[in-house]
Amino acid sequence: MAELAAAFGSSHSPALNSPAEDFAGHARRDEQYPHHLDLEGNRVSYQELVRLAPASMKEQISEKSIADRVAACERHLDRMARSIADARLDALVVVGDDQREQYFEDNTPAFLVYCGASIINSVLELPGAPEYWRRARSLYHEPDAPREYPVARDLALHLVDALMDEFDLSYADRLAKPRGEGHAFGFVHRRLMKSQPVPVVPLVVNTYYPPNQPRPRRCFRLGSAIRRAVEHFRGNERIGIIASGGLSHFTLDEALDRLVLEACRSGDEETLAQIAPARLNSGNSEIRNWIVMAGAAAGLRPQWQEYVPLYRTPAGTGCGMAFAAWSR
Repeated sequence: MAELAAAFGSSHSPALNSPAEDFAGHARRDEQYPHHLDLEGNRVSYQELVRLAPASMKEQISEKSIADRVAACERHLDRMARSIADARLDALVVVGDDQREQYFEDNTPAFLVYCGASIINSVLELPGAPEYWRRARSLYHEPDAPREYPVARDLALHLVDALMDEFDLSYADRLAKPRGEGHAFGFVHRRLMKSQPVPVVPLVVNTYYPPNQPRPRRCFRLGSAIRRAVEHFRGNERIGIIASGGLSHFTLDEALDRLVLEACRSGDEETLAQIAPARLNSGNSEIRNWIVMAGAAAGLRPQWQEYVPLYRTPAGTGCGMAFAAWSR
């Protein structure tokens, strides 16, 4: 039978493709952003976040601190790419969210498995966008022409069939919109597997949009069910799973991030299940992808884990960048 041989988690923020000098542009976007949340998930203004931020924030956003942390993230991404390659996988389940890239208000599934024979990543045109933003978003898209990536279709169909006993999954065998796969999946192809892409199974989780965001326990149990389904897949294939996205943003919450990382490392379902859904909105919502992965990774051995709180404004906005790997 097949085995779940490895698991991974990686942040996919646009800031990961931004040199330190581009962070002034990201900071301006945060200043103008109208939907900030505080650490409890309450709607607040940018100026309110400035008032709530600790005095130490000035040191966190110094030019040297940002440059050092950007360099650290680059090292961790390179290590992640090596870890995926070293796992010698036959297929990789990619757990990611869709931010109105393929799925809109007419039909936003809580969970969807993509089962096409291949999936297209596109060239994204951003007419009129500032250069720093074009550079940041290029992390997810092809530079010159659309590219088809292989999908592990047989595994995808097996997962749909096996999971239907417990989960009402949506299914798709094509993308409805011409822009191609969403950023969570393009990131894995473009940054983590660009030289050696293995077939993927895109698993879309509605992390962002009420009212049908899956609860944390539901996410963990989906991951557990994925592991069991993989173990009943025919053949001797080595299957991996990766969570794409997170951790906390746009208001960076180090305490939440460290709690999530420790619970994922130890496979602690109860701790993850008890996270209040109000704390899993906005960018924090992508933590759900990690919870799915953690449910699948329970029983694997933690290999390495890194965390970089990458702040960019006096308000404490930024992204908790996290990178982790498990194996047998």
